[in-house]
Amino acid sequence: MELWFSEYQSKNVRFSLRIKDMLYSRKTPYQFLSVFETEEMGRIMTLDDVVQLTTRDEFVYHEMISHVPLFTHRSPEKVLVIGGGDGGTIREILKHPVKKVHLVEIDEQVIEASKKFFPSLSLGFSDPRTSIFCEDGIEFVKNNKGYDVIIIDSTDPLGPAVGLFSREFYKDVFNALNNDGIMVAQTESPFFYGDFLKRVYGDISSIFRFTNIYTAVIPTYPGAFWTFTMGSKSIDPTAVDPGELPDLDTKYYSRDIHKSCFVLPPFVKESLILNPRA
Repeated sequence: MELWFSEYQSKNVRFSLRIKDMLYSRKTPYQFLSVFETEEMGRIMTLDDVVQLTTRDEFVYHEMISHVPLFTHRSPEKVLVIGGGDGGTIREILKHPVKKVHLVEIDEQVIEASKKFFPSLSLGFSDPRTSIFCEDGIEFVKNNKGYDVIIIDSTDPLGPAVGLFSREFYKDVFNALNNDGIMVAQTESPFFYGDFLKRVYGDISSIFRFTNIYTAVIPTYPGAFWTFTMGSKSIDPTAVDPGELPDLDTKYYSRDIHKSCFVLPPFVKESLILNPRA
């Protein structure tokens, strides 16, 4: 009998993967967590039946949410990651000469599952620069400051992650950043979540001097065409000279990608009514 995992990426679109084996399945205090071995995309983690990562394409998301803001800042020393309990974002951050990385993941069982089933992602958990806090990211940001870069590596805007997409939260992020600080959040697909993206862009641009959307192609995410929204207090991301950026051991991100990822298709610009300063 064939086994398939299916995710409803919208009410009319379903994404399916043939399953070789179910490795882990558990109801945590916050969500339903599963790990599968698939025929095509390697090992996958799902939360509440939504794909969070696959070992075949996870590098795209984790490289783009990390290196674009870190190289825009150029000299980050203290970085905060909200969410990201799989560890992929931490792994990429630690390729930079940062001094401290704080990971705030509300669901400790996501961290433990990643340690067991995704060692290539979670290796940064044992780095001495990494500190892990299993608590509410919203409250953590209110009570901690002094960050150069804050990365909001959250799940979709449902369940425990809803509050990570509010204007009030972005204001707290602004206050937690240093004067040249930068934040970035994953902000879904413009095909399936256009109205959501427009709202988030409006909220962030009302707080930060520079607000920019950039994109990447992630095959297993809804629409495959994914957005990240960056808020910067003082640094214009589009003014970064890619020729001055060092090379990294990456599979998707590059100096050329750093520049080109901010070039948006006309349909995205028109749907957002982009602020001219972006």
